[in-house]
Amino acid sequence: MDSAPDPAKGSPGGPALGASADAMSDPAPGAPTDAMSDSHHGSPADAAADSHHGSPASSAADEVRRIVIGLSALSQNGLTYGTDQYDLERYRQVGQLAAELLAVISGRPAADLAVELGRDSGYATPKIDVRGVVFDDQERVLLMRERADGLWSLPGGWADPGEAPSAAVVREVLEETGYGSSAVKLIACWDRELQHNPPPLPVHVYKLFFLCRRNGTQQQPEALETLDVGWFHFNALPRLSLGRVNHHQLDRALAHHRNPTLPTEFD
Repeated sequence: MDSAPDPAKGSPGGPALGASADAMSDPAPGAPTDAMSDSHHGSPADAAADSHHGSPASSAADEVRRIVIGLSALSQNGLTYGTDQYDLERYRQVGQLAAELLAVISGRPAADLAVELGRDSGYATPKIDVRGVVFDDQERVLLMRERADGLWSLPGGWADPGEAPSAAVVREVLEETGYGSSAVKLIACWDRELQHNPPPLPVHVYKLFFLCRRNGTQQQPEALETLDVGWFHFNALPRLSLGRVNHHQLDRALAHHRNPTLPTEFD
């Protein structure tokens, strides 16, 4: 489930999955509907906001946040492998200073940030976000509307420990859209920071995008996360949840769909 590569999930009890005007022919009972005809287009501001090329230079706050990530990793690694009690206390202080530094640029309480930065354990590594890209025979892409922000995204979320990346993305597609699929190609392994997916996070994230193929299975999406599901042409995309997927990433996914022999992309 999409438990956090971006803004926190909203509380349960929002609108039910909406039926869309351009429904698929002969849908299975309780199956997701096609949101094509009632979609809204992204504004020019949206397109500018997620442009991959020509991005402005990093701000001072961005640099501070990168320093915070490094300090937090240093604290976590030291607390994992340190044995001397004095050193362990210093590593705890480094973690607290990282939280206080992040609080200065974010306006959030340092105590809350200390909890957020301290959730991980063991050697500090980037978190893994998986995204599944499914196209139909009209080159429409399968998107789901996030309950967290009301915007549209590729199905996906954090990969769970003990789960292969391909299994994680197949699970996410099924849970969030109701469509069964199989992963057929790794499109890209991208660094969220370098791909300019907002907002900035206090953790480092790798995003794995998989090209998936439907297998005929359909079920009701999980309403706790999904407001609606739809198939969209690229000239009629809804407003995207840019922290999860941006227009550049969708464009590259379409290129791989059209030419599966393209090499996997990476940062």
